[in-house]
Amino acid sequence: MTSVAADSNPALNVTMNGLPASSRYASGGPRPPHGTINALFFDAVERFDRADALSTKVRGVWEPMSHRTIMDRVRRTALGLAEMGIVAQDRVAILSENRPEWLIADFACICSAITDVPIYPTLPADQLPYLLNNSGARAIFVSNADQAKKVASIRSEVPGLQWIIGFAATTADGCDLTLAEIEAKGAAVDNAERATTFKRDALAVTPDQLVTLIYTSGTTGNPKGVMLTQDNLYSNVISTKTTLHVSTSDLALSFLPLSHIFERTGDYFLFSNGVRIAYAESIDTVPVNMSEVKPTMMMSVPRLYEKIYARVVENAVAGGGLKKRIFFWAKNVGEKWADEKLAGREPGGVLAMQYALAQKLVFSKLKERTGGNLRFFVSGGAPLSPDIAKFFYSAGLIILEGYGLTETSPVISTNTFENYRLGSVGRPIPGVEVMIAADGEILSRGPHIMRGYYNHPEATKDAIDEEGWFHTGDIGELTDGFLRITDRKKDIIVTAGGKNIAPQPIENMLRTNKYVSQAVMIGDKRKFPIVLIVPNWDQLEKWAASQSIVWTSRAELLAMPTINAKMEKEVNAKLEGLAHYETPKKIALLEHDFSVERGELTPTLKVKRRVIDKSYKPLIDSLYEE
Repeated sequence: MTSVAADSNPALNVTMNGLPASSRYASGGPRPPHGTINALFFDAVERFDRADALSTKVRGVWEPMSHRTIMDRVRRTALGLAEMGIVAQDRVAILSENRPEWLIADFACICSAITDVPIYPTLPADQLPYLLNNSGARAIFVSNADQAKKVASIRSEVPGLQWIIGFAATTADGCDLTLAEIEAKGAAVDNAERATTFKRDALAVTPDQLVTLIYTSGTTGNPKGVMLTQDNLYSNVISTKTTLHVSTSDLALSFLPLSHIFERTGDYFLFSNGVRIAYAESIDTVPVNMSEVKPTMMMSVPRLYEKIYARVVENAVAGGGLKKRIFFWAKNVGEKWADEKLAGREPGGVLAMQYALAQKLVFSKLKERTGGNLRFFVSGGAPLSPDIAKFFYSAGLIILEGYGLTETSPVISTNTFENYRLGSVGRPIPGVEVMIAADGEILSRGPHIMRGYYNHPEATKDAIDEEGWFHTGDIGELTDGFLRITDRKKDIIVTAGGKNIAPQPIENMLRTNKYVSQAVMIGDKRKFPIVLIVPNWDQLEKWAASQSIVWTSRAELLAMPTINAKMEKEVNAKLEGLAHYETPKKIALLEHDFSVERGELTPTLKVKRRVIDKSYKPLIDSLYEE
């Protein structure tokens, strides 16, 4: 493979020497200097030294934690681990929901050159032994009694695991000791000299030091441990700093799992910029927590925006009459206003007056639901529907969509206020190169690319070629330096007639319907595509009640011709405009959501299409036999 040198022009878009003319290349510009997350941590504590660096809700009250308290607790935790004999190069797992202790344990490990292994708190117990054994974890931090009992139940299968350490869990829950006890061990040997030595040793950690093993959930096979170094994460944080501007006046609500690289690197970015971080109580409480802490920014996967959009539309429709007409009038005005702004023109005249009225009557209420102070959202982890992005943009709540993977630390590209293109995932960030291969696959190269997969040299070789290009597995396009994702390479459906279908955009479109919770297209090597639909039960049951339909179970409801006709109508309305060959010919309604526990979703809620195809094979086969 022949490449060209990285260029400082962020919009570079050239034909590659030795590759088909359709292959394209873009560079975010020069890479940042080498560095470490440890240096960013100490710098942030000393430079900002604020009393409310973090906050979390305790017994109904939001309690702040200062930079100095964080530093003291990180140091004492690190010293306590050393007293236990856990030293540099050891592995320590973290199984916890978001909370300040997650960050404290993380920084204690990486400042000590201990490699931590984050594990999704939603994973069932039977998936833990593989991760703990493969990584060689000597200890694991757990958040609460439920997580402690989960680990205790499989402990006999993990002979190398020596300690279970509880944040809020105790020995009664199966822990060997608590974080408080480890901090006490550290405090017993802590003094001014040890503090100086701790800082010196942490800052002496080299950029190539392994920071973390993050196991990718994957859609096939066992998870692989992604090896990320200090410099991988540091370069990503520094490059993001130059493209996404935040300040000490910002407050972020953190609710995506810190075991997810998107939230974790994002929190490093926030912490190093002096942004206050408030940890949501849970994903379910995000709407309430938004109104309480009034964030100025938030990071999320598209599902949050889909739910907000569906709720707003539902409330407008349920209001009926004048309320409904005003909402859809405002939505139409907002879209016209957005078209002008996105075309680089300033809306004026009647449109400007209409938009001001739409803001007052409709959009201002949406902003109030987010707390009233929100400057922007960041979206990643999966494709965001352009229709939803445009709706938020027209409401004055911009969503900056970006792109990346665990293997890329994670950010490859992102939209910014200065360079924004709806439907794209932005331009590459500084130091990052992007190229579209001949088959449409997105390749990336730069300091953000992982060291490799732990104990998987062949998988590493398959993912990173000899010239350093990481093969993302995603299909995309580059236009004027802006990257657009069209689908996952492994998800492309090739029908028996040889037609190629990208299912993700169609599934995203279907999920914007208020009656649809989940949608998965099937059709590889078959005559035509079909779609499996999980209804939004709240909406469907309300509609059924309004039609005086009587039912005793959801299975009974799904068997009714009236319900099937209703769902077919709703689904087909979203499929208008598709080519004949990519339009699902039949739909099947499912009673239960796809789940992580049944192996149908990854912990990051990506669909395992092959698993679903296999799990629902009798149902799917029946649709093709009819």
